[in-house]
Amino acid sequence: MPKPLDIPVPDLSGKLALVTGASDGVGLEIAARLARAGADILMPVRNPRKGEAAVTQIRQRTQAGSIRPLPLDLASLGSVATLTAQLNDEGRPIDLLIANAGVMNPPTRQLSADGFELQLATNHLGHFALVAQLLPLLVAAKAHVTSQVSIAADQGAVNWDDPNWEQGYDPMKAYSSSKIAFGLFAMELQRRSDAAAWGIRSNLSHPGITPTNLLAAQPGMGRSADTTAVRVIRAMSRRGILFGTPASAALSAVCAATSPDARGGHLYGPKGFRHLSGLPAEQPLYSRLRSEPDAQRAWELSERLTGVRVKA
Repeated sequence: MPKPLDIPVPDLSGKLALVTGASDGVGLEIAARLARAGADILMPVRNPRKGEAAVTQIRQRTQAGSIRPLPLDLASLGSVATLTAQLNDEGRPIDLLIANAGVMNPPTRQLSADGFELQLATNHLGHFALVAQLLPLLVAAKAHVTSQVSIAADQGAVNWDDPNWEQGYDPMKAYSSSKIAFGLFAMELQRRSDAAAWGIRSNLSHPGITPTNLLAAQPGMGRSADTTAVRVIRAMSRRGILFGTPASAALSAVCAATSPDARGGHLYGPKGFRHLSGLPAEQPLYSRLRSEPDAQRAWELSERLTGVRVKA
């Protein structure tokens, strides 16, 4: 077995970190690494049972302090509103927000509770609404906000004319579209923070490729068995060949969120072969994320679809 990778992380004692998608996989490893550095952790999760199991695992591994699971379904704007109202009422500033949760490639087109294509709803719109409605707490802490994209954001395009894929649904193209829109939102968040002096540092990370539940069997999403891709990735990852592990893949987001050298408006990912695995490093921003007009358009589209207006 290859030696586990790690990076230096500053002392996060007294800091509050919110990590989405932390009930398993890369998100669990992100939360565990932040907890090991002393952060208090908020873990909004869709499945309470998995959330409690993740909390137990992190505590056993890290002797962490405060880890708090909270209910959240990113595919439901009502669920996002309930969580953000609760946290705003509590009033504790959020120092780190890592928007990591996502779904990938439902074999057939599925809709969220609000009628949006599921990948757009979960990967992008839910996170947009989460950040927008937590903005006062993020500004109060001069937070670091890291949005987890994917190497899929380096291909395809946003389906501007049909964001819900009502015509010609293609799972992978819809996934890329959602991740590009999400990356554009993160870039626009940095520009708006600079313009309004919010003090927020917004940047991007990607985990490379690693065996997680994104491509595993998920009957609720219409996938009755693991994909061939995830079986191959698991086998190679176990042998340290080409692909990373969830723990190593988590380091890109941890680096982007915590490193004093990480910069707003930049992308961080594994520096190994084809950026599939390895230690994190700053990387060239994907071409599809460089357009300021596209970033503004993604922000405006998100406000229109969600009905959430950004107020600091």
